Amino acid sequence: MLQALMGKIFGTSNDRELKKYSKRVKNINALEAQYEALSDDELKKAFDEIRDAVKNEEKTLNDVLEDSFAITREVSKRVLEMRHFDVQLIGGMVLHEGRIAEMKTGEGKTLVATLAIVLNALSAKGVHLVTVNDYLASRDAIEMGVLYTFLGFSVGTVLESNATPEEKIQAYCCDITYGTNNEFGFDYLRDNMSYSAEQMAQKYHNFVIVDEVDSILIDEARTPLIISGPTNRTMQDYADANGIALKLTKDEHFTVDEKDKVVLITEDGITKAEELFGVENLYSVENASLPHALDQALKANYLFEKDVDYVVNSGEVVIVDEFTGRLSEGRRFSEGLHQALEAKEKVEIKEETQTLADITFQNYFRMYDKLAGMTGTAETEAAEFAQIYSLDVVSIPTNIPITREDLNDLIYKTEKEKFNAVIEIIKKLSKTGQPILIGTASIEKSEDLHDVLKKEKIAHTVLNAKNHEQEGEIIKNAGVKGAVTIATNMAGRGVDIKVNAEVEELGGLYIVGTERHENRRIDNQLRGRSGRQGNAGTTQFYLSLEDNLLRIFGSDKIKSIMERLGVEDGEFIESKMVTRAVEKAQKKVENMHYEGRKQIVEYDDVANEQRKIVYKFRNQLLDSDFDIIEKIDEVRVEYVDNILNNCDIFDGGAREDFNLKKLLEVVKEEINLDLSLQDYESLDFEELQEKITTEIKKSYNDKMSVLEEHIQHEIARELYLKELDNAWREHLYSMDTMKTGIRLRAYNQKDPLVEYKKESYNLFTELIKDIKFNTIKTLQIIQFRMESPEDEAAEVAQQLELQRKLDEAARELNHKSKDNEKVSVKKVSRNEPCPCGSGKKYKQCCGKSGPKKVLLLLE
Repeated sequence: MLQALMGKIFGTSNDRELKKYSKRVKNINALEAQYEALSDDELKKAFDEIRDAVKNEEKTLNDVLEDSFAITREVSKRVLEMRHFDVQLIGGMVLHEGRIAEMKTGEGKTLVATLAIVLNALSAKGVHLVTVNDYLASRDAIEMGVLYTFLGFSVGTVLESNATPEEKIQAYCCDITYGTNNEFGFDYLRDNMSYSAEQMAQKYHNFVIVDEVDSILIDEARTPLIISGPTNRTMQDYADANGIALKLTKDEHFTVDEKDKVVLITEDGITKAEELFGVENLYSVENASLPHALDQALKANYLFEKDVDYVVNSGEVVIVDEFTGRLSEGRRFSEGLHQALEAKEKVEIKEETQTLADITFQNYFRMYDKLAGMTGTAETEAAEFAQIYSLDVVSIPTNIPITREDLNDLIYKTEKEKFNAVIEIIKKLSKTGQPILIGTASIEKSEDLHDVLKKEKIAHTVLNAKNHEQEGEIIKNAGVKGAVTIATNMAGRGVDIKVNAEVEELGGLYIVGTERHENRRIDNQLRGRSGRQGNAGTTQFYLSLEDNLLRIFGSDKIKSIMERLGVEDGEFIESKMVTRAVEKAQKKVENMHYEGRKQIVEYDDVANEQRKIVYKFRNQLLDSDFDIIEKIDEVRVEYVDNILNNCDIFDGGAREDFNLKKLLEVVKEEINLDLSLQDYESLDFEELQEKITTEIKKSYNDKMSVLEEHIQHEIARELYLKELDNAWREHLYSMDTMKTGIRLRAYNQKDPLVEYKKESYNLFTELIKDIKFNTIKTLQIIQFRMESPEDEAAEVAQQLELQRKLDEAARELNHKSKDNEKVSVKKVSRNEPCPCGSGKKYKQCCGKSGPKKVLLLLE
């Protein structure tokens, strides 16, 4: 209350920020006449002078901001026939400063972004614009691209649908690149799986603007980006577990907590499951996979609903994104849940996968030197933006005051009564021709409503995950006279619904919400479809005590109010007190989700530090200037120190205590090098260390001397990369496994995160050691096939080229995924044609020499 009073007297911090920006807006407006008087060529020349001043470091981006904004606005007037409003100039400055611009729907955020993009593109390090889907990325790049090309900038797009690796490299080389959050994140992971610096697409992480920033950095940040490969585990357990899950009785054999989305099996359930599986002990080592499969089968059957959480399309289980309502093609739930859903729906159970590379959206976007965002709804999550991303939210006023009427929620006892009321309001409004947009929380509800409207013979359009390809067109037409549109949560985010004067006279677009979402921002997004640019409009939500949000989180209080008021069947209550109770329930869920996201970040921060170290070294290996031979020499010394210590030979120890026999056996076993005992008996520690290192190096150099120097370097580089990738893959699997069980330590009064940090550090130490020493061992034991050095060199060069093609082919087999969503790398059968394109069978070409590498024969 005190804070509100102070705000009225002195103005809020947001008001003070707007005042600061308004001063620069006046300066920009003062330049308008000057640039308006220039011809196109003169305008381009003026901009080139600014570009040169920044390039030569004579001026900073802040120094040229006003001129850059004024020129951008003038170019927009000429090529787009759109002039930036003053509030849009403020939005551009907010973005340039690396903050979040909260601007209501219809305020032209796409145009606002051009101001910050043009200014920051002057740095020549690339500017990225990230949005929620391919449609918006492609549309904005094409529409705004006219402005950028006028000023001499190149524009690229990275899309899931059609971008080849070569096209993506080209797109990232452009001054300005548009794309989706998934594509940017996955391209980063793919870059760090490539075997050539030339294959890496993303050169800079300079400045990024995230459109619909709340959707991407909050909602979608609950699930990391993961690229995965097969695990070779049997799928039969999931089919068996599904059958057994259906034979168990709820509340007797297991309990379901819908609030926390947890299913717990009881003691009676364990006994029954053991009987049905035909095993004595469900939790014995030999049955280790069964409890996990059963747990996932119970979740699939009792927590996940068809046409709500997923759909079945062409014999495949496809995830429905809970925030957008879109189908998430290529995504798969992790930890066997997707396999459990496939068993439930009796479709082909696809192979389980393991992580090959992963990153959270939080840690991907925090890599950028400057991160900014824009959305119509960010204020409710301002604390999270500040804590996780160090991003301030600046609320920018609308160009024209909002006249839309947001009515109080109407709450009914049952869902049936609620939908009867919804049908009545649709029938009433459709008679007048006032357009209506009905928001539903799931595909199932949108199709139920569709069936009823069909029976009532009310013409309408349905927009849900099953027909999202027509999304832009459907939403554009939702504001025409007589339009009745049913939409899931996606509601054409990013697409404006325009209304004409006739519709304005009828009251504008009428929004009917059929359920409150768990997050207030999603409701506000739906409301924001109406009343753009000062247009008339109305919004109202129809709720029932049977809605998931109220049933799970807040119905008791509301129910008692309804009973006290004596609400009869078919009647509703409408009061601010009830609306506040609903919002309180939403805040509970928002806090729960925030804690979940915070936990994901805390755990991934641990992995991220390791990821940075591994990827940095990996990039060094790909750098042609990196001295790989010097690195091998350095690691060889560490390797010798390690085997001396493992053989109980320590610096400062007595010579007679040295276990030389064990030492020479280890050297023979690990790197196949025969050393004579008598040559080492009289040596002290340092002499022993030096002589063994010299012998190992001599053995290696003798073998490699038949090859040209650049081939030697290439072999060492590629083998080091292979060892690093294999070890990193196993490390990620170990980290996943550890994370799954570490939370149980809370029962032992230990902080799981602290325990995770300790154990992951130990695992990482082992990882680094394994990468180094396994590389030395492999380099020492490789042998070449042929006797002629010339033939060998030619063969090695050819096989390296084939290997690159094979790696590239494997990369192209990858499909995108998010957390739960894992991308599969297809295995090549030994009798299939080789992916490298040679025309031979895989076993006779790149698969000829077994798992290590095609050019090597291991003894």
